[in-house]
Amino acid sequence: MCGIVGIVSAEPVNQQIYDALLLLQHRGQDSTGIATAQGSHLHMHKTKGQVREGFRTRDMRSLLGNVGLGHVRYATAGAAANEEEAQPFYVNAPYGIILVHNGNLTNTRELTNDLFRIDRRHVNTSSDTELLLNVLATELQSTVSGTELGPEHVFTAIENLHKRVEGSYASIALIAGHGLLAFRDPFGIRPLILGKRDMDNGRTDYVVASESLVLESGGYEIVRDVEPGEAIFITADGELHARQCAENPILRPCSFEYVYLARPDSVMNGISVYETRLRMGDRLAATVAQYAPLGDIDVVMPIPDSSRPSAMQVARKLGVEYREGFFKNRYVGRTFIMPGQAQRKRSVRQKLNAMSAEFKGKNVLIVDDSIVRGTTSREIVEMARAAGANKVTFTSAAPPVRYPHVYGINMPSRQELIAHGRKIPEIAAELGADHLIYQEVADMEAAIMEGSNLTGLDVSCFTGEYVTGTITPEYLDWVERNQLS
Repeated sequence: MCGIVGIVSAEPVNQQIYDALLLLQHRGQDSTGIATAQGSHLHMHKTKGQVREGFRTRDMRSLLGNVGLGHVRYATAGAAANEEEAQPFYVNAPYGIILVHNGNLTNTRELTNDLFRIDRRHVNTSSDTELLLNVLATELQSTVSGTELGPEHVFTAIENLHKRVEGSYASIALIAGHGLLAFRDPFGIRPLILGKRDMDNGRTDYVVASESLVLESGGYEIVRDVEPGEAIFITADGELHARQCAENPILRPCSFEYVYLARPDSVMNGISVYETRLRMGDRLAATVAQYAPLGDIDVVMPIPDSSRPSAMQVARKLGVEYREGFFKNRYVGRTFIMPGQAQRKRSVRQKLNAMSAEFKGKNVLIVDDSIVRGTTSREIVEMARAAGANKVTFTSAAPPVRYPHVYGINMPSRQELIAHGRKIPEIAAELGADHLIYQEVADMEAAIMEGSNLTGLDVSCFTGEYVTGTITPEYLDWVERNQLS
């Protein structure tokens, strides 16, 4: 999971991209980078850490130009601690291309081999983003015969890229002297949305970003989501061209975006994230009513922040008092996306504090958005008991995460997942909870898709059914071996 943004404007874009990355910071905290194009000259600055830490005035002054892109990284492939793997990535031929990528490629072994043996391209890191960039560069090189580059050349290159690349990828690229390119994998697993802003000088500014909140904050009008398999090419002069470049595109967005990853004030694939989480709470309440004696629940409490909408609806539907028992320190990052189990564990109590006045002597129903490794959930149950809770019922607005997520979320190992190979009572015992209740898969899907044109989602981490159809047991074993080595 990462956050990406690209802008073509009549004005310098460095500040706009910086502001957009601040809004996308929840999507990644490992590293950040900005690149701009000033005519045919490219400028780039990338560094470890968060956006506010990574850019100084001197860095911003060097990012000249009216076309640019930016990235915040949460490492799912490659090494989180390796500064060389921070995005964007650059290749000098053809033209000079800089690329950012949100997602995870699943045929990296084959691509690495082909790029070396067939395309004669050198890849210097273990990042799948560098692989994607080199595939794009190769296909552009083979498409263009002269020096001119037009939309037809770009779209042909993306058509060929789709045939070579497997997995999830929402990507934005700068092509020196030509413009900005955005494209999305044929399943639309990772999000990408297009916006525009009409300027007083008659020009139209364009933006593509991971989440709609970037558009709204910048005064852009939402045009639409980039379609699965589609490529959008915006020239440096602001001319927009779009084409479907995949043979059999089908929209299957990642359900975890709606469960946890996206900000609640975003709209993805025409679906409000906030309203989705409210509906998830409605359906979770019905499940709780089946399995938990309501007389044993005094209060409903959320784990701030992403579970708050669901918790409010659970309390309303059950007719139980809603209380905020956990206070969040907003200067600690999201524990789920911190690089390393030990760091996640240490940060839980730094991030949350249980207020004993809300817990003492009460039977508490705690609502979280999901349970992945169980580290945070176990610490929260212990905190609730230490604060004086009588009984702790733990609920998840998402189903049990039993399988690796290979499309851009850091859940590569089955052994890390607390629900893998365990029944729900066994998971409850591991967490130390009196009761544990999960959302049903069908209820989660219905809550997300209600009122939309969606016909399906990627729910692979809950069901083990991978939408691309290319994930084998051998591949999962290989991913786990590399993760643990």
